[in-house]
Amino acid sequence: MITYKTKYEIDLMARAGRLLASVLPPLKAACEPGVRTLELDRIADKLIREGGAAPGFLGYNGFPKSICVSINDEAVHGIPGNRKIADGDLVSLDLGLILEGFWADVGITVGVGNVSAEGKRLIKVTEEALYVGIAKAQPGGWLGDISNAIQEHVEKAGFSVIRQFVGHGIGRQMHEDPQVPNFGRPGTPPRLKAGMTLAIEPMVNAGSYEVFMKPDGWTICTADGSLSAYFEHTVAVTESGPLVLTALPPAKASR
Repeated sequence: MITYKTKYEIDLMARAGRLLASVLPPLKAACEPGVRTLELDRIADKLIREGGAAPGFLGYNGFPKSICVSINDEAVHGIPGNRKIADGDLVSLDLGLILEGFWADVGITVGVGNVSAEGKRLIKVTEEALYVGIAKAQPGGWLGDISNAIQEHVEKAGFSVIRQFVGHGIGRQMHEDPQVPNFGRPGTPPRLKAGMTLAIEPMVNAGSYEVFMKPDGWTICTADGSLSAYFEHTVAVTESGPLVLTALPPAKASR
Protein backbone atom coordinates (compact mmCIF):
# COMPACT_ATOMS: atom_id res chain seq x y z
CA MET A 1 0.00 0.00 0.00
CA ILE A 2 1.38 3.39 -1.01
CA THR A 3 1.68 5.93 1.79
CA TYR A 4 1.08 9.51 0.61
CA LYS A 5 2.85 12.24 2.56
CA THR A 6 1.46 15.59 3.62
CA LYS A 7 3.31 18.80 2.82
CA TYR A 8 4.48 18.89 6.45
CA GLU A 9 5.87 15.36 6.18
CA ILE A 10 7.60 16.17 2.90
CA ASP A 11 9.18 19.20 4.59
CA LEU A 12 10.49 16.90 7.33
CA MET A 13 11.86 14.52 4.70
CA ALA A 14 13.52 17.46 2.96
CA ARG A 15 15.30 18.36 6.22
CA ALA A 16 16.54 14.79 6.47
CA GLY A 17 17.53 14.88 2.81
CA ARG A 18 19.51 18.11 3.08
CA LEU A 19 21.43 16.74 6.04
CA LEU A 20 22.26 13.56 4.15
CA ALA A 21 23.27 15.54 1.05
CA SER A 22 25.67 17.60 3.18
CA VAL A 23 27.61 14.41 3.98
CA LEU A 24 28.41 13.74 0.31
CA PRO A 25 31.01 16.49 -0.42
CA PRO A 26 33.39 15.55 2.44
CA LEU A 27 32.86 11.88 1.71
CA LYS A 28 33.59 12.38 -1.97
CA ALA A 29 36.72 14.40 -1.10
CA ALA A 30 37.93 11.53 1.09
CA CYS A 31 37.83 9.06 -1.82
CA GLU A 32 41.57 9.07 -2.47
CA PRO A 33 44.03 6.29 -3.29
CA GLY A 34 45.16 4.53 -0.12
CA VAL A 35 42.09 5.40 1.97
CA ARG A 36 40.39 2.40 3.55
CA THR A 37 36.65 2.05 2.95
CA LEU A 38 36.20 1.77 6.72
CA GLU A 39 37.43 5.37 7.01
CA LEU A 40 34.66 6.51 4.67
CA ASP A 41 32.16 4.78 6.93
CA ARG A 42 33.64 6.53 9.97
CA ILE A 43 33.39 9.96 8.32
CA ALA A 44 29.77 9.46 7.26
CA ASP A 45 28.70 8.04 10.63
CA LYS A 46 30.25 11.00 12.47
CA LEU A 47 28.65 13.64 10.23
CA ILE A 48 25.23 12.00 10.34
CA ARG A 49 25.26 11.83 14.13
CA GLU A 50 26.57 15.40 14.46
CA GLY A 51 23.56 16.50 12.41
CA GLY A 52 21.23 14.97 15.00
CA ALA A 53 20.24 11.96 12.91
CA ALA A 54 20.77 8.20 13.15
CA PRO A 55 22.71 6.29 10.46
CA GLY A 56 19.85 4.26 9.04
CA PHE A 57 21.83 1.42 7.51
CA LEU A 58 23.64 0.43 10.73
CA GLY A 59 21.94 -2.77 11.88
CA TYR A 60 19.28 -2.62 9.13
CA ASN A 61 18.43 -6.27 8.51
CA GLY A 62 21.78 -6.99 10.16
CA PHE A 63 23.94 -4.75 7.96
CA PRO A 64 27.12 -4.14 10.01
CA LYS A 65 28.12 -0.60 8.93
CA SER A 66 26.63 2.88 8.49
CA ILE A 67 27.05 3.21 4.71
CA CYS A 68 27.59 0.93 1.72
CA VAL A 69 30.84 1.24 -0.24
CA SER A 70 31.04 -0.74 -3.49
CA ILE A 71 34.07 -0.68 -5.81
CA ASN A 72 34.38 -1.38 -9.55
CA ASP A 73 32.50 -4.64 -10.27
CA GLU A 74 30.68 -4.36 -6.94
CA ALA A 75 27.32 -2.84 -7.78
CA VAL A 76 25.68 -2.19 -4.41
CA HIS A 77 25.66 -3.13 -0.71
CA GLY A 78 29.43 -3.38 -0.27
CA ILE A 79 30.51 -3.57 3.39
CA PRO A 80 33.20 -1.05 4.44
CA GLY A 81 36.37 -2.66 5.74
CA ASN A 82 40.15 -2.63 5.36
CA ARG A 83 40.18 -2.55 1.56
CA LYS A 84 42.12 0.44 0.25
CA ILE A 85 40.85 2.57 -2.60
CA ALA A 86 43.17 2.49 -5.62
CA ASP A 87 43.84 4.92 -8.45
CA GLY A 88 41.28 4.40 -11.21
CA ASP A 89 38.62 2.87 -8.97
CA LEU A 90 34.91 3.54 -9.30
CA VAL A 91 33.62 3.94 -5.74
CA SER A 92 29.85 3.78 -5.23
CA LEU A 93 28.58 5.30 -1.97
CA ASP A 94 25.09 4.56 -0.63
CA LEU A 95 23.94 6.51 2.44
CA GLY A 96 20.78 6.58 4.51
CA LEU A 97 19.70 8.30 7.71
CA ILE A 98 16.66 8.77 9.93
CA LEU A 99 15.77 12.24 11.22
CA GLU A 100 12.62 12.99 13.21
CA GLY A 101 11.15 9.65 12.19
CA PHE A 102 11.74 9.97 8.44
CA TRP A 103 14.26 8.37 6.13
CA ALA A 104 16.47 9.90 3.45
CA ASP A 105 18.45 7.80 0.98
CA VAL A 106 21.09 9.01 -1.49
CA GLY A 107 23.96 7.65 -3.54
CA ILE A 108 26.76 8.58 -5.92
CA THR A 109 29.62 6.94 -7.79
CA VAL A 110 33.01 8.65 -7.53
CA GLY A 111 35.80 8.16 -10.04
CA VAL A 112 39.15 8.15 -8.24
CA GLY A 113 42.22 9.49 -10.00
CA ASN A 114 42.94 8.17 -13.48
CA VAL A 115 39.65 6.53 -14.37
CA SER A 116 39.30 4.66 -17.67
CA ALA A 117 37.32 6.20 -20.51
CA GLU A 118 34.68 3.50 -20.09
CA GLY A 119 34.47 4.19 -16.36
CA LYS A 120 34.00 7.90 -16.92
CA ARG A 121 31.29 7.31 -19.49
CA LEU A 122 29.53 4.80 -17.23
CA ILE A 123 29.43 7.31 -14.37
CA LYS A 124 28.15 10.06 -16.69
CA VAL A 125 25.41 7.94 -18.24
CA THR A 126 24.26 6.59 -14.87
CA GLU A 127 23.95 10.06 -13.35
CA GLU A 128 22.13 11.28 -16.46
CA ALA A 129 19.75 8.32 -16.20
CA LEU A 130 18.87 9.33 -12.64
CA TYR A 131 17.82 12.81 -13.74
CA VAL A 132 16.02 11.49 -16.81
CA GLY A 133 13.99 9.30 -14.45
CA ILE A 134 13.36 12.10 -11.96
CA ALA A 135 12.00 14.30 -14.76
CA LYS A 136 9.26 11.71 -15.33
CA ALA A 137 8.07 11.84 -11.69
CA GLN A 138 5.12 14.02 -12.66
CA PRO A 139 1.67 13.93 -11.05
CA GLY A 140 -0.74 12.20 -13.41
CA GLY A 141 2.03 10.18 -15.01
CA TRP A 142 2.84 6.53 -14.42
CA LEU A 143 5.56 4.79 -12.46
CA GLY A 144 6.52 2.93 -15.63
CA ASP A 145 7.36 6.25 -17.27
CA ILE A 146 10.23 6.65 -14.78
CA SER A 147 11.41 3.07 -15.27
CA ASN A 148 11.28 3.19 -19.05
CA ALA A 149 13.07 6.54 -19.31
CA ILE A 150 15.97 5.21 -17.23
CA GLN A 151 16.21 1.97 -19.19
CA GLU A 152 16.12 3.68 -22.58
CA HIS A 153 18.81 6.19 -21.65
CA VAL A 154 21.11 3.47 -20.30
CA GLU A 155 20.63 0.99 -23.13
CA LYS A 156 21.04 3.67 -25.78
CA ALA A 157 24.55 4.15 -24.36
CA GLY A 158 25.27 0.42 -24.66
CA PHE A 159 25.03 -0.34 -20.94
CA SER A 160 22.51 -2.38 -18.93
CA VAL A 161 20.34 -1.80 -15.86
CA ILE A 162 20.37 -4.34 -13.05
CA ARG A 163 17.03 -6.19 -12.88
CA GLN A 164 17.32 -7.98 -9.53
CA PHE A 165 17.44 -4.78 -7.44
CA VAL A 166 15.18 -1.76 -7.79
CA GLY A 167 14.29 1.59 -6.24
CA HIS A 168 11.48 1.96 -3.76
CA GLY A 169 9.02 4.13 -1.92
CA ILE A 170 10.43 5.75 1.21
CA GLY A 171 9.18 7.62 4.26
CA ARG A 172 8.87 6.42 7.83
CA GLN A 173 10.34 3.16 6.51
CA MET A 174 13.30 2.87 4.18
CA HIS A 175 11.46 0.43 1.93
CA GLU A 176 7.84 1.29 1.23
CA ASP A 177 5.55 0.67 -1.72
CA PRO A 178 5.86 1.02 -4.64
CA GLN A 179 8.92 -0.68 -6.04
CA VAL A 180 10.66 1.52 -8.64
CA PRO A 181 12.34 -0.65 -11.29
CA ASN A 182 14.95 0.84 -13.61
CA PHE A 183 13.36 -0.98 -16.56
CA GLY A 184 9.85 -1.36 -17.88
CA ARG A 185 7.17 -0.03 -20.15
CA PRO A 186 5.75 3.51 -20.10
CA GLY A 187 2.19 3.69 -18.80
CA THR A 188 2.71 0.88 -16.28
CA PRO A 189 0.77 1.52 -13.00
CA PRO A 190 0.61 2.83 -10.39
CA ARG A 191 -0.41 6.34 -11.31
CA LEU A 192 1.93 8.99 -9.89
CA LYS A 193 0.19 11.29 -7.40
CA ALA A 194 1.28 14.24 -5.28
CA GLY A 195 2.51 13.02 -1.90
CA MET A 196 4.38 9.98 -3.22
CA THR A 197 8.02 9.85 -2.10
CA LEU A 198 10.40 7.64 -4.05
CA ALA A 199 14.01 6.54 -3.89
CA ILE A 200 14.99 6.51 -7.56
CA GLU A 201 18.29 4.68 -8.04
CA PRO A 202 19.67 3.54 -11.40
CA MET A 203 22.15 0.68 -10.95
CA VAL A 204 24.03 0.34 -14.23
CA ASN A 205 26.54 -2.22 -15.49
CA ALA A 206 28.99 -1.74 -18.34
CA GLY A 207 28.31 -5.33 -19.41
CA SER A 208 25.49 -7.76 -18.65
CA TYR A 209 22.76 -6.88 -16.14
CA GLU A 210 23.29 -10.20 -14.35
CA VAL A 211 24.68 -10.02 -10.81
CA PHE A 212 25.53 -12.32 -7.91
CA MET A 213 25.93 -11.98 -4.15
CA LYS A 214 29.29 -12.46 -2.46
CA PRO A 215 29.58 -14.97 0.42
CA ASP A 216 29.35 -12.05 2.90
CA GLY A 217 25.61 -12.10 2.23
CA TRP A 218 25.49 -8.45 1.16
CA THR A 219 27.85 -7.34 -1.60
CA ILE A 220 26.31 -7.53 -5.07
CA CYS A 221 28.75 -7.93 -8.00
CA THR A 222 28.43 -8.03 -11.76
CA ALA A 223 28.38 -11.61 -13.04
CA ASP A 224 30.80 -10.84 -15.88
CA GLY A 225 33.22 -8.72 -13.84
CA SER A 226 32.29 -5.53 -15.67
CA LEU A 227 32.24 -2.12 -14.00
CA SER A 228 29.10 -0.90 -12.26
CA ALA A 229 27.87 2.56 -11.23
CA TYR A 230 25.00 3.84 -9.14
CA PHE A 231 23.26 7.15 -8.38
CA GLU A 232 20.25 7.83 -6.16
CA HIS A 233 18.02 10.62 -4.92
CA THR A 234 15.00 10.70 -2.64
CA VAL A 235 12.27 12.46 -4.63
CA ALA A 236 8.77 13.74 -3.78
CA VAL A 237 6.03 13.94 -6.39
CA THR A 238 4.32 17.31 -5.90
CA GLU A 239 1.54 19.15 -7.72
CA SER A 240 4.19 21.22 -9.48
CA GLY A 241 6.39 18.26 -10.40
CA PRO A 242 9.30 16.31 -8.89
CA LEU A 243 11.11 17.72 -5.87
CA VAL A 244 14.55 16.30 -5.07
CA LEU A 245 14.73 16.01 -1.28
CA THR A 246 18.38 14.94 -1.10
CA ALA A 247 19.81 17.94 -2.94
CA LEU A 248 22.05 20.53 -1.35
CA PRO A 249 20.53 24.02 -1.31
CA PRO A 250 22.07 26.44 -3.85
CA ALA A 251 25.18 28.16 -2.57
CA LYS A 252 24.58 31.73 -1.48
CA ALA A 253 26.27 34.38 -3.60
CA SER A 254 29.14 36.09 -1.82
CA ARG A 255 28.95 39.83 -1.37
